[in-house]
Amino acid sequence: MSEARSGSGTGAPTVLRMILGRRLQDRRQGAGVSLEDAAKALRVKSLTIRRLEKAEVGLKPLYVEKLLETYGADQQEIDEFVALAEQANEPGWWHAYRDVLPNWFTAYVSLESGAKTLRTYEPHYVTGLLQTHGYARAVLRGGFPNENEEDLQRRVDLRLTRQRLLEGSDAPTLWVVMEEAVLHRVVGGAEVMREQIDRLLEVSELDHISLDVVPFTAGAHVGACAPFTYFRFEEPELPDIVYSEILSASVYLDQRSDVVAHLEAHNRMSLLTSSADSKALLNRMRKEYS
Repeated sequence: MSEARSGSGTGAPTVLRMILGRRLQDRRQGAGVSLEDAAKALRVKSLTIRRLEKAEVGLKPLYVEKLLETYGADQQEIDEFVALAEQANEPGWWHAYRDVLPNWFTAYVSLESGAKTLRTYEPHYVTGLLQTHGYARAVLRGGFPNENEEDLQRRVDLRLTRQRLLEGSDAPTLWVVMEEAVLHRVVGGAEVMREQIDRLLEVSELDHISLDVVPFTAGAHVGACAPFTYFRFEEPELPDIVYSEILSASVYLDQRSDVVAHLEAHNRMSLLTSSADSKALLNRMRKEYS
């Protein structure tokens, strides 16, 4: 994925497609086949092979089969890979929300669904995975002031459906660092804020969720910038990936130096508070909304 920027963007890859793209690359390199020779086998340009390996296009089963034959794979490996490629091309659950899901954010939902560890930094709002219905609706209404009620509700439903990944025994680890300013930004009114803070207090007791609130007293710090999310996966083919966004675009980073910089920033910010202090701050803010 490297440094992929998007505004409108192209079709976003699923995590499985990314994994298979990496495996195709490893198989080609292991067989000593160049991009040019692989392209000749398919009678396409070498750019097409590169895009297949980077999961920038769908994995056509016939292409996959021909490439693996070129790389010397046996029939069992080919059959298994083709079956996975067909599975990778199937739309994820979020495809049902494609009318309200921007193309550039589809990749985020796929990464989120496949990650084993997520770390987020939020300077403005409660992270989407922990938002209540009322809070999510108010945030989305602010972001889409002219949206009709039906489409707005679909956006809310999408956000709440994403939260299901935090349920069950195979739920990923979620570590949220957010600014105290988030709790002072009145989203949806006092009742909505009370409900939202109750939700944060509730999830902070779960073993797989950590919540750090950086207080105003921490002053200037390394992470005082745009929100970002760090993804780590169990699959060895996938590197750690960082997602960040600004008003008009988003960026996905997997260069080691970029990822490490964000990871270190997250670590440093978490040291500016403690679990006990964060819960105390949440309880104080809840009383303010009573």
